[in-house]
Parts: sequence; C-alpha cells; structure tokens
Amino acid sequence: MRKIAVFASGSGTNYEAIAQACAEGRIDAEVVLLVCDKPGAKVLERAERFGTETFVFSPRSYDGKAAYEAEIVRRLDASGAELVCLAGYMRIVGETLLASYGGRIINIHPALLPSFKGAHGIKDAFDYGVKVFGVTIHYVDATLDGGRIIAQRGFEYYGDDIDEVEAKIHAIEHQLYPETIQKLLK
Repeated sequence: MRKIAVFASGSGTNYEAIAQACAEGRIDAEVVLLVCDKPGAKVLERAERFGTETFVFSPRSYDGKAAYEAEIVRRLDASGAELVCLAGYMRIVGETLLASYGGRIINIHPALLPSFKGAHGIKDAFDYGVKVFGVTIHYVDATLDGGRIIAQRGFEYYGDDIDEVEAKIHAIEHQLYPETIQKLLK
C-alpha cells in the first residue's frame, strides 16, 4: 500500500477527508504520519481517532527552520512516506524539506491560484468581489503558493455571505483533495 504524510496546523478537516478516503479505499494508500506545528491543535484529536502516528513540534524549540525540517525529513524517511500533502499547514516549506521531498509535496489552497495567494485567500477573494471562487491543488516549490497547478475546481457565487462561501470551498476541498491524491498515486 502506498504511504502518505499529511501536514496540518489547525482543525484538520482536510486531514480527516484524506484519512477517511484512505479508510474507505477511495485513496489506495494509508496516512502514515501527521506532522503538526501546533501542540493542542484539533487535528491531533482527529489523528488519534484514525490511529495515525503524529509528530508534533513547536518551531521555537529548534534552532531555526533547517533544524526542525531536518527532524521532519528524518521522520518522513522513517515512515516511508512517498507523498506529502499539506492540509492547512501554515508554514512556508524551506530548503531542507524541498531538498529531500521536492516534487513530492502538494498543497491545497482555498482560492483559484495564481490569484489570492497567502493565508487569507477566501477573505481576499471575497473582499475583492470575485464571482468565481474555488480551490487549487498545486505542487509546492520555494515560492508562496507557487508551483505547478495540479487541479482546480470553482463555483459561481453572487451572494454576500462569506460563511456560505467558506462552506462551499470546504465541501470542494474535501472531495477534490482525495480525488487528486488518488490520481497522483496512480
């Protein structure tokens, strides 16, 4: 069975969508490692329910990004992870991780890249007044929300409720990410 790792910093709904898809056979893989940079994040409860091994760290306890990324690489190598899926991991991936896993790291972003990069893609798109919102899955490179686009899915919205937009985006994420992971693993 193929092996994937998921990185998350928050509630973990995309982690759960991936883990559930693996459990149901919609992804021919298993999540062998969850990497989380926020001790106490809700995603850790989800990982426990699925029995996923976790590596939880506080970046401040390391001597810089290279040091904690070296530890992440060590754990990824030990787990046998073939693909790394960022799912709300709110750190920019650095040289150390890219040197070992470049071309095997993907990210999900809640906007139609290349527009509305960064941590507030939904709000930025909403505030700009776009009428087509969506989700992008892309390879991770050294640029912010850069890298070649793998998949996108959008929808038209003419209302004025950002919570409704967020709900629609999350529903798309929870379908598109598992579908895309399965395609990449084939």
